[in-house]
Amino acid sequence: MTKFDGKTIAFIGAGKLGETLIKGMLDAGLVGREQIVATVQHNSSVTRVREKLGVEAGTDNREAVQKADIVVIAVKPQAIHLLLNELRDLMTPEQVLISVVASVPLKILEAGLQNQVPVIRAMPNTPSRVTAGMTAICAGRYAEDRHLEQADMIFSSVGRVLRLDEKHFDAVTGLSASGPAFIYIIIESLAEGGVKAGLPRDVATELAAQTCLGAAKMVMETGEHPAVLKDLVTTPAGCTIDGILKLEEGGVRVTLIKAIVEAAGRARTLIEDAENGSACCG
Repeated sequence: MTKFDGKTIAFIGAGKLGETLIKGMLDAGLVGREQIVATVQHNSSVTRVREKLGVEAGTDNREAVQKADIVVIAVKPQAIHLLLNELRDLMTPEQVLISVVASVPLKILEAGLQNQVPVIRAMPNTPSRVTAGMTAICAGRYAEDRHLEQADMIFSSVGRVLRLDEKHFDAVTGLSASGPAFIYIIIESLAEGGVKAGLPRDVATELAAQTCLGAAKMVMETGEHPAVLKDLVTTPAGCTIDGILKLEEGGVRVTLIKAIVEAAGRARTLIEDAENGSACCG
């Protein structure tokens, strides 16, 4: 028995994110391989998906959707209108559509389908590839709690999940979807500082990455405010406070805040592009 016993899940778009979700569900024991069907754009990718994941794969989206109880779409935003037109007359209220398509809102997804299909929108991030992801989900007009619970189980297999109102999704995109790139820059910079202080580069990188991982885990597991945890490290007249003064002098706090706000603002323009059928992502 699996959590999705008796259900078939179609992944329309088995690229990196689609593969990540399929692997996460299989590794978590949520489904068996026979319950998954995946589609790719090109025939050359079919063999890769079959051999790598051991699931049924093909290029026919309609055939895959006809077999499915749950349809997960993971295509590029600029392809969403074409895909919705392809599926428009096919999906029924007995199915559920889960979209991980960046910046495409529920109103576009629902307008592109007939028959009051339940829709869930999700915004995962790339650390899902190592089961340390953060995903926000929200429900459309016709989705029920049971559909949210199904989405919750799928994305919990690759990390943590939050249910949020869709009005927060631009901010989610700026913070948790774009955020890993900002953290990589921080890790790189910390490592460069270690090299400057005399450490070998590989040692400095490992120390920097594990330090960020440990600090994040302290926030998550203690429930303490980051400022409180910072103060625990910052002893009077110690070396940490001198480092913090340099960070404040360089405006790192304001710069990071501005980076999130800028990325969130760009997410809003991507939504406008999607409504015009010309969205891009990245």
